[in-house]
Amino acid sequence: MKKIILKVDGMTCAGCSSGLEKYLNSRDGIISASVNLVLGEALIEYEDYLSVSDLERFIKERGFRSLGVYDIKEDKKRDNKKLFLIIFGILTLLVLYISMGEMIRLSMIPFLNMNNYPINYTLVLFFLAILFIVYGRDIFINGIKNIFYKVPNMDTLVSLGVSSSFLYSLYNMILVLQGREMYVHNLYFESCAVIIFFIKLGRYIDGKSKEKTKEALKELVQITPSSALIKDNDNFREVTIDEVKKGDILICKPGMKIAVDGIIIKGEAYCDEAFITGEAIPRKKNIDDKVVAGSINLDGYIEYKAEKIGKDSMISEIVELVRESSNTKTKIERIADVVSRYFTLVILIIALLTFIVYMLIGGHLSEAISSFVTVLVVACPCALGLATPLSIVVSEGICAKNGILVKKSEILENAYKIDTVVFDKTGTITCGNLRVSKIFNYSNYNDNELMKLVVSLEEGSNHPIAKALVSYGEENNIKSLVIDKFENLSGIGVKGIVDGKEIYLGNRKLFPKLKIKNTHEKDEDTLTKDGNSIVYVIFNKEIIGLIGISDIVREDAKKVIEKLKNMKKEVIMLSGDNEKVASRVGKYVGIDNVIADVLPSDKVNVIKKLTREGKKVMMVGDGINDAPSLATSMIGVSIGSGTDIAGDSSDVILMNDKLSKIISLLLISKKTMFNIFENLFWAFFYNILMIPSAIGLLKPLGISMNPMLAGIAMTLSSLTVVFNALRLKRYRDDWK
Repeated sequence: MKKIILKVDGMTCAGCSSGLEKYLNSRDGIISASVNLVLGEALIEYEDYLSVSDLERFIKERGFRSLGVYDIKEDKKRDNKKLFLIIFGILTLLVLYISMGEMIRLSMIPFLNMNNYPINYTLVLFFLAILFIVYGRDIFINGIKNIFYKVPNMDTLVSLGVSSSFLYSLYNMILVLQGREMYVHNLYFESCAVIIFFIKLGRYIDGKSKEKTKEALKELVQITPSSALIKDNDNFREVTIDEVKKGDILICKPGMKIAVDGIIIKGEAYCDEAFITGEAIPRKKNIDDKVVAGSINLDGYIEYKAEKIGKDSMISEIVELVRESSNTKTKIERIADVVSRYFTLVILIIALLTFIVYMLIGGHLSEAISSFVTVLVVACPCALGLATPLSIVVSEGICAKNGILVKKSEILENAYKIDTVVFDKTGTITCGNLRVSKIFNYSNYNDNELMKLVVSLEEGSNHPIAKALVSYGEENNIKSLVIDKFENLSGIGVKGIVDGKEIYLGNRKLFPKLKIKNTHEKDEDTLTKDGNSIVYVIFNKEIIGLIGISDIVREDAKKVIEKLKNMKKEVIMLSGDNEKVASRVGKYVGIDNVIADVLPSDKVNVIKKLTREGKKVMMVGDGINDAPSLATSMIGVSIGSGTDIAGDSSDVILMNDKLSKIISLLLISKKTMFNIFENLFWAFFYNILMIPSAIGLLKPLGISMNPMLAGIAMTLSSLTVVFNALRLKRYRDDWK
């Protein structure tokens, strides 16, 4: 099985995208296909025996054109749409001036006066209308083509409406040319021109607005530099990114961007990875640490070995996942597609019935045709087709910029429904690695001076607690001192001479060894009750410090749990630790329901039990050890650096280790669905309001509509949906 995203040209409304999707899914060898109107893409899963050429042939058979595998870097082609829009905008004003200027008491061009020179008037409007029909030929080609494919769309409605209006006007023009000048009042050439112009204007604005929905993806792609400094013996030379090969040694100086994913082999630096994590705080990078393409080296010289290049890089993986997610469809979007497909057919029937009724009740042919055209144009389902996908694409871009990687669109549809959030403890509620949590200093040194002695001594040990102390030194920029006569005391600790002083570090077994008493039992009890391991610092047979080492709770955990409770979410913590330790952590962060001593298989059973009880469960874990639980829950969220994005089993990846992003996901989901419901309301409300006016049912109230107003109204309905969806871009993480 293979998967590909193809760029598709020629789709203008939901009828196009749903028709193509239905056609592709009916082809042999295609496992599934999802077509995105907003992005103009088709996500296709297909059997190995098919080729890309076969897929492009299927798209062509349906009447559209494949532009090949989509490369967002190349999505910058220039066209003349704006120039033509300006030219025909001026021509539209000219058409309106000629046809309607006298009605609003403007000075008319004498030889184009309708009453005095009807033939001149008719011929000029005819030739101008021909120009507009040529300008809108794509609308007619696509509309008529879709009639033959039995999937009428927005272009079909407009094509039938404008064609009917034009042919009727052409008939009356012939009568005028034959000398029957009274028929000059039955011309609708100006309606043809204005309708086409406003459809083109709407699509141009719509296209520009859609481009804004892809800004997050483009920003991600443009983050990576186009060149790199490659080390060649003792020299370096600049090469393009395409020339870099796996295993090459690259150089990055302060202020430069990391060119490709790699691992540091020399130097250290603080790197800004905000484009992935959404967090502005730089991360310290040392030898053997991984660096990500696009991150900015803020202050150091580093050399790194290229590991992941091109499509294998983290940025590429993120872009592909976000694009794939944008091309999947939510349940509400699939329903909207079906409604749009049948809605077009219903409008055709309503328009035809309107025409027939007008003729049966003795109405004039011109009035019947005008109402027929007005219904077709005003009721185009473009707004309905855009209502859901625009909001989803905008929201997924917001998530990506905030370090929330959503793998499927339906996650945004379901997240706000979550009523139960289950957290794993180690690596999720806690940081997952030993760290210094508390220092009791009884010496004449300040804390930094005391820790300089400790860190210097522990650098000679490989014990996990020693690594925690060394990490503390690195994080706080503590420079180590020279160690003399270092000695590892098995099962007890270490000793050595630092700065001329003999220092012991270790556990309680140091007391009988050194024949001293513990004089700080109260502070010791405090650390023990908080679940700490204790390192005693002893100098000259006197305790000069106690250091608490623990797997500390994430700094935002308390606030996140409190917010979830305020949102009426049930919060549960699962842990493989013993009940005493797990309960202590749970109590500290505010979780009352703590389930301890559970194996990974037991965690899955807990999720299944909650689901059977009718609860909508979100599981938050580390993405590896908790894979079964993440896959079983309604939404699985993994918290981590995202170094193995493609292989992660969760539905959502938090790229920045921040639990607070869970709240952001829930809020974005809620705002997105509310925005979609707003869009659908306005789309339906518009049609409910406009169709009766177009038919003529409101004429007794003095309310009527003509084809020109219908074209303007249709454009405004689509723009209302577009601009409402773009309001989502205002989202900010201000819930704290």
